[in-house]
Amino acid sequence: MTTLEFNNKYQPLEALLFAFAMKLTRNTTNAQDLMQETLCRAFKNKDRFLVGTNFKAWITTIMRNNFINDYRKRKTRNKVEAPIEDFSYFVENKSVEGNANSIIMMKELTRMVESLADDFKKPFNMYNEGFHYDEIAASMNIPIGTVKSRIFFARKKLKSMVRARYGTALLHRA
Repeated sequence: MTTLEFNNKYQPLEALLFAFAMKLTRNTTNAQDLMQETLCRAFKNKDRFLVGTNFKAWITTIMRNNFINDYRKRKTRNKVEAPIEDFSYFVENKSVEGNANSIIMMKELTRMVESLADDFKKPFNMYNEGFHYDEIAASMNIPIGTVKSRIFFARKKLKSMVRARYGTALLHRA
């Protein structure tokens, strides 16, 4: 579909699409944003439109899918509407004293991690340092699935070592 053909099909439907966007969003500004996103996505994918099929159904489906995707993003996004000062209790007096038991336990846990095979230890340590799976995969030149698998098995092995050393009570503490 050429740009001219796309414009010719889109122009008569613009008012109908805006009404549909208003029905979905119930807000003029959000409806305009949805219209713009739909137009951009439809135009970008105009070559995927099959000539002879229903253009109105195609573009309204794009709009509906955009709305649903945006709704899901907003729903799962963490919203903090209170000022940051209201959350200061999270960081106050949360320091952990370096008592002997916790120091010994950390040394033992570090030894357990060090005892893992290098194939499991390196991705596990990188993940704990904050690297993403794709970054670990690129660094080690292995597939992402392999990285995920190795981290999973490293956790499983460490869990069994902790269970053998400390019992199950430690695994359930938060």
